[in-house]
Amino acid sequence: MTLRDVPLPDVAGPDVPVPRPPAWARLLPAGSYAGRASALVLRSVTASRRAWLAFVSGFFEPVFYLVAMGQGLGALVGPLPGPDGQPIPYAAFIAPGLLAAAAMNGAVFDSTFNVFFKLKYNRLYDAVLATPLGPVDIALGEIGWALLRGALYALGFLAVMGGFGLLLSPWALLALPAALVVAFGFAAVGMAATTYMRSWQDFDLVTLAILPMFLFATTFYPLSVYPRWLQLLVEAMPLFHAVELMRGLTTGAVHLGMLGHLSYFLVMIVVGLVVAARRLDILLLK
Repeated sequence: MTLRDVPLPDVAGPDVPVPRPPAWARLLPAGSYAGRASALVLRSVTASRRAWLAFVSGFFEPVFYLVAMGQGLGALVGPLPGPDGQPIPYAAFIAPGLLAAAAMNGAVFDSTFNVFFKLKYNRLYDAVLATPLGPVDIALGEIGWALLRGALYALGFLAVMGGFGLLLSPWALLALPAALVVAFGFAAVGMAATTYMRSWQDFDLVTLAILPMFLFATTFYPLSVYPRWLQLLVEAMPLFHAVELMRGLTTGAVHLGMLGHLSYFLVMIVVGLVVAARRLDILLLK
């Protein structure tokens, strides 16, 4: 029996109503949510202060790509058709894709490598479960921290895009909340996948999934360059939907079809969160 199995005394008194868990918590294991996920986020923020250089290093990768390919290769490629068919500079074409990739990388690598270390080697979650926190709090806390990291990368890269004059529409203000949704989806699925990993060698599969998406999901060239069978494969990739969402917002080509891209990530969030919580309940409590 752990401390979390011991019922807490009713210190609030009989007249104070006990808050009910949110409706979405009914999809998750009973008794696994205590509403204290913010405590785990605060712990991650405190721990990151000692490794701030490694934390901010992920911001520079898309900036290097933007300078090298947008300014260098862009001089050779010339303008490309934007989402509305109008030609835009090559740098303005690839920048939204790099923004989506920044949100993806910040969320995925934090919700996979770091979570695996805490789960298998640091044994942090075993100690956490000795407190009133449950598996759902762990999942939400770690996903929330990965979401925060992806959002910071996206915010920094948006500032760089603004400095280069690559934000072509006021709709670009919505690119940051869109990046939050993208990071949330990747973080949820990344953590769910991490619960199935058994050794560090399994992370080769993470790279195997991330790298092709980064190269093929219309980050550097339009979808029309592929044959139709490959277009269908690319359209199934989550990064493709993120790139289309960001490109539409930063260029002002906003349309109702973008709600479909958002729905894709809402499904990722729900499925990833439910799977991660159930797997943590099995790994840590059963």
